[in-house]
Amino acid sequence: MERDRRPKPKVGYYGTGLAAYWPQFPGLKEQVLCLMDRHAAKLAELGCEVVRGPLVDRAEMSNEVGDIFNRAGVDLVIGEIVTYTASHVIIPVAQRVRAPYLTLALQTVPTIDYEAATTQDMTVIGAAMTAPEVACAFNRCNLPFHCVVGGDFQVSTWQRVDAWAQAAATKRALADARLGYLGHYYPGMLDMYTDFTMHQGQVGCHVEILEMCDLAARVEQVTETEVHAKVRETEAMFHMPPPGYDRVTEQVKPEDLRWAARVAVAEERLIADFALDGLAYYYRGWDNNLYERIGAAMILGNSFLTARGIPCAGEADLKTCVAMFIQEHFGAGGSFCEMYLLDFENGIVVAGHDGPGHIGIGDKQPILRGMKLFHGKAGAGVSVEFNVKNGPVTMLGVTQTGAGKLKLVAAEGESVPGPILQIGNTNTRVRFALPPGEFGQRWTETGSTHHFALGVGHQLHKIEKLAKLLDLELDVVCR
Repeated sequence: MERDRRPKPKVGYYGTGLAAYWPQFPGLKEQVLCLMDRHAAKLAELGCEVVRGPLVDRAEMSNEVGDIFNRAGVDLVIGEIVTYTASHVIIPVAQRVRAPYLTLALQTVPTIDYEAATTQDMTVIGAAMTAPEVACAFNRCNLPFHCVVGGDFQVSTWQRVDAWAQAAATKRALADARLGYLGHYYPGMLDMYTDFTMHQGQVGCHVEILEMCDLAARVEQVTETEVHAKVRETEAMFHMPPPGYDRVTEQVKPEDLRWAARVAVAEERLIADFALDGLAYYYRGWDNNLYERIGAAMILGNSFLTARGIPCAGEADLKTCVAMFIQEHFGAGGSFCEMYLLDFENGIVVAGHDGPGHIGIGDKQPILRGMKLFHGKAGAGVSVEFNVKNGPVTMLGVTQTGAGKLKLVAAEGESVPGPILQIGNTNTRVRFALPPGEFGQRWTETGSTHHFALGVGHQLHKIEKLAKLLDLELDVVCR
């Protein structure tokens, strides 16, 4: 059985208070515990797996609580200030836990009756009063401080909490990820060159180095029955029209479809045998040899894999494979892209690429075209043509600075209707808040790798939090 590639965020939740309050205000502790129950249930409603911690009101309890969450292997610890809490109760938990820590300080009412509110009322209503003390304590103890301060009655508050949970789960997923690297970079693309240790060190992913012979051996193992089944699956998924207006396109040839299907089955075995969560690949080949023919036939299989949540980045762009992985874990399903053109007259940017796309985020039947050649590459075969469905979209790039640090680059826009290029490539019409020329200028000035992952929905609120958790710089071009 295939493992869950996007599991629920696992959140450790506990509340804090002041032990000196309980004898002073009868019933207050019960109020606090009731509020904790309510907020733990809210986290579960958001889709989190909640590991429940206790109410911590004395510093001697703190280390034990941290150990509870460490043993549970949570993605995020949420410490809620439910009533005033001395910060020495909270700091030991944050120091002890291995997961990122989020401080929650939520007010339970939008306002008060100034002529009737009691001191006991204020002990619960005014939880946010402790947040600045905690922030200062975290800063002085050199701990990263993240918080959500707001009203528990506000939808936006819980959306922020959910974004933190999603970002933390994606951070954990990156640390657990096994990304395959097959072949070599497209020669000469200096922006894409990177090293595997950088990815292990900065985002935690393991890079499994693969040889073309690993895939070739599995191509030989594919049976005719498996080829036939994959051809039927492809025919059900794709529309295969007559040649387009581009001279390099043609009707899909039966023999090319069968070869692509054979390679697709072999890729599925490769992914399973090496327990991979993503793949960056390219191989130039030579004189129509076996490796060239395999490399040229990988587009179909990689499109199926990407739609299954296993991102496959062309031209061996490992950094963009990471960007696609992030988008996938945010539920956005990133598709491998670059800026195709700036359409000044229509006010759009066309984003696309030759090769695989995330066919799971289109709103029309994708097209499979026969290709007499792949521009700039060896071989011929079949390629995917589709556009990301209309509506909000997010571009996410992962690039590398001159100092050797990974950096995120992002922009939010909207996929808009209209004709797309009939050239056997993915391509989507995207409108941004900036005119096309200004957008192109600002995106370029970030130093982004020329590829990026295009995903559905506006995801910046999650990307911003992930960047903080990974301690990576983020350039936001527009939102």
